[in-house]
Amino acid sequence: MSATQDTLEMLKGIYGTQNPLRKAGNTVTTASGLVEYDLQAPAKNLYPIITLLAKKVPRVKGKGGVATNWRQVNSITGSGFDSMGWVPEGQRSGVMSLNASTVAASYVTIGEEGALSFEAQSAAQGFEDERSRSSVRLLQKAMRKEEMAILGGNRSIALGVPAAATLSAAALAGATLPALTYSVIGVQLTFEGLKNSSVSASGVATTMTITGQDGSTYNLSGGSSMKSTNATQAITLGQALTATCTPVQGALGYAWYVGAAAAETLQAITTVPTAVFSAPLAVGNQAATAVTADNSRNANLAFDGLLTTALNTANTAYVKQLNGAFLTASTRGSVNEIDVMFKAMWDTYKLSPTVMYVNAQEQQNITNRVLVTATGTILRQNIALGEPGAIVAGNVVSHYYNPFALNGGVMIPILLHPDVPGGTIIAWADNLPAQYQSNDVPNVAEMHMRRDWYNIEWPLTTRSYQQGIYAEGVLAVYAPFAMGVIAGIGNG
Repeated sequence: MSATQDTLEMLKGIYGTQNPLRKAGNTVTTASGLVEYDLQAPAKNLYPIITLLAKKVPRVKGKGGVATNWRQVNSITGSGFDSMGWVPEGQRSGVMSLNASTVAASYVTIGEEGALSFEAQSAAQGFEDERSRSSVRLLQKAMRKEEMAILGGNRSIALGVPAAATLSAAALAGATLPALTYSVIGVQLTFEGLKNSSVSASGVATTMTITGQDGSTYNLSGGSSMKSTNATQAITLGQALTATCTPVQGALGYAWYVGAAAAETLQAITTVPTAVFSAPLAVGNQAATAVTADNSRNANLAFDGLLTTALNTANTAYVKQLNGAFLTASTRGSVNEIDVMFKAMWDTYKLSPTVMYVNAQEQQNITNRVLVTATGTILRQNIALGEPGAIVAGNVVSHYYNPFALNGGVMIPILLHPDVPGGTIIAWADNLPAQYQSNDVPNVAEMHMRRDWYNIEWPLTTRSYQQGIYAEGVLAVYAPFAMGVIAGIGNG
């Protein structure tokens, strides 16, 4: 209905410039809040979902039972002299022997759950389909947890009680650590312990009681050893305190509790078994008294990931602990420590890695050793015609040539993986070479699945949609010797 002429005249009178009722305080601006809310739909998911290993490791259907089992022939030994096959005319050779063993890998369950209240679903109408979006995010989180498990799940390695640290004091320019006799307690961390622990937040992960949506509870170990006994060192002003420990095989991180005796608190977490303290200690951090037991593994709930399998002393992978030493450059445009690992894997098992996984720190360290030498860079620069002086900055070593392989060597990709700890390089032959009759061992490792990912929408017991995503399986590693690990690499 249109306004009448009388109404228009009335409005003109009200809003006219001479109207005595008009006041500055009646002005409406955007600050008044009487505006539309421009909300873009749907929500923007700004979190990375990286599952390199879960996509690379083959998934194989299991046959049921509580574990997958296999027999493996570890070696065959000839009669007499193993390397000599001479037999006299008309006679028969002796009998060869073989070494075989049975291996079992127990199935475990990986899962995650979510809940969506009726009100949250109603409120999301017109914005996004919250039930389907919640399901996608739930699956993504479960897959990320599986990725962590494939890389570093720990069923078998118990770190126990590490030895006390060795302490020293030395003058250091700019050191402001107050004079005191300091006490240091060390806790060593598995891959999972590194991921679960932080200095300034909740501290070292010990154990946690999880309450499921059904109300039942269970305990998870966070990946930390028992604390060591303390060691003490007197410090005068102008000195720094250096602490060094002996790594337990299986440890990839080190937590340092420092302070007056009986008042030590968490001051640093490192990926090398050495820490230096030169400034006043932080206050309010986790006390060493919070660590009361070895919580390094989940013996009944987890499976061993690739790192744990390689680091387990019961297996035969190449493992080198650098104890904080740097990678070193050869005179051939390579890294000495990597060359030594490749040669050892060939000399012992006649195979070469097919891939290396590193984090950003080690990718940069490898690049620095390869592209810069004492005599200058080995980098060749290509300049496009018509663009004089134009040089593209930023180079990285993306592949590494290993000469210790059949048929003249192999080119190995160096892949950046965000979950590989700093100070660690993983080399892996994800396919055995032809001399291992790979038709009998088609996969060096595989996710053997009793039941792959499945979704459960639980019956309604509250005004909330509850669902869980689960998988039942185990990482079966058939050739642990096909892996190599360099750990404790200093950053520099």
